[in-house]
Amino acid sequence: MELALALVDAHTHLHVSLDVDFLDPDIAPGVGTTVRGGPTYREAQLCMEMIADTGRLASLDVVELNPALDVRNQTAALAVDLIESLFGKSTLMRNRNR
Repeated sequence: MELALALVDAHTHLHVSLDVDFLDPDIAPGVGTTVRGGPTYREAQLCMEMIADTGRLASLDVVELNPALDVRNQTAALAVDLIESLFGKSTLMRNRNR
């Protein structure tokens, strides 16, 4: 992330395609194709916070969320958390029960 974001200049507009099936299925079961070994909650949060810190976010889409496969809305809630971080909300502001 540091290397990729180091290449972002004042003329760059970032688009994030938040493909939630990149996350480990232990934290994101509600996706079409699960892949073991994906990022943890904190790793994904850090990525979103690093992008937010650039101030260059221009657009976002969220894909691969499958409510029919989700467990008690766990994946959807996680996606909302990640989006909040992407828009600048710090994890230090959160009251987490994770």
